[in-house]
Amino acid sequence: MAVQIDDRLPSAASTPSKYDPELEQTEIELLLEGIYRQYGFDFRSYAYASIRRRLWKRIEEEGLSTVSELQNIVLHDPDMMEKLLLDLSINVTAMFRDPTFYRVFRQQVIPHLRTYPFIRVWHAGCATGEEVYSMAILLEEEGLYERSRIYATDINEVVLQKAKSGIFPLDRMQEYTENYIAAGGKRSFSDYYIAKYDGALFSPSLTKNVVFSQHNLVTDRSFSEFNVILCRNVLIYFDKTLQARVLTLFYDSLATFGILALGSKESLRFSPYEECYEQINGPEKIYRKVM
Repeated sequence: MAVQIDDRLPSAASTPSKYDPELEQTEIELLLEGIYRQYGFDFRSYAYASIRRRLWKRIEEEGLSTVSELQNIVLHDPDMMEKLLLDLSINVTAMFRDPTFYRVFRQQVIPHLRTYPFIRVWHAGCATGEEVYSMAILLEEEGLYERSRIYATDINEVVLQKAKSGIFPLDRMQEYTENYIAAGGKRSFSDYYIAKYDGALFSPSLTKNVVFSQHNLVTDRSFSEFNVILCRNVLIYFDKTLQARVLTLFYDSLATFGILALGSKESLRFSPYEECYEQINGPEKIYRKVM
């Protein structure tokens, strides 16, 4: 998932003539508290700048002028909540995004995984699934997919359904092919999909060992023990308290010597669990749980 935080003020067209940042923050806090109580989605500890930008995107698209106006509609209209959930979820992704990560994973993690009779992988915050399919392809090419199970979770049921469909924009296949090659792909990328339904339909064999499920990193608990947890470019949207809570969830969910992969701008440094992991690859933020 990509980092696209924008700290700019709302556009002049939608900003009240007397802009009061303290009042706006109060409105946002009340809206997020209302969403949590009414729908159970907890965005209260997400990074403020990112949440604020996304809320104003929805306010402008609905022709509203204040956060309070949006709150009134959201709390009474589940359809509007569904729209807002899409805005608040972080769904920017690509197949084999950051190809060097996948190349390093092949070289430094796969030999470790070969020692297991069965491999359980959790892809937390999987969005529309491009990175899930990427990992399935990698494991298939390394001869490990048949003894693997990938659990792909996200807070947003809409994007999970898109991930399940296995249909992605055909016009992105050139970009994905280049990423795949740079990531150390061993076949022709076009072997994995066919042009269908005005898009690229990926082989159903890539998801036969994938379980797609809704899971909220903020409020839900551990649901299994894993050998690999991938959560790349998600923690950057959380405040320090929530980051610590999620890292606790991952620690509790990882088997001893399990692998944790974070995003390029994320780290275990200064976290409560820094001493519990050894660094496998610093630039790619790949760690192994050792205690």
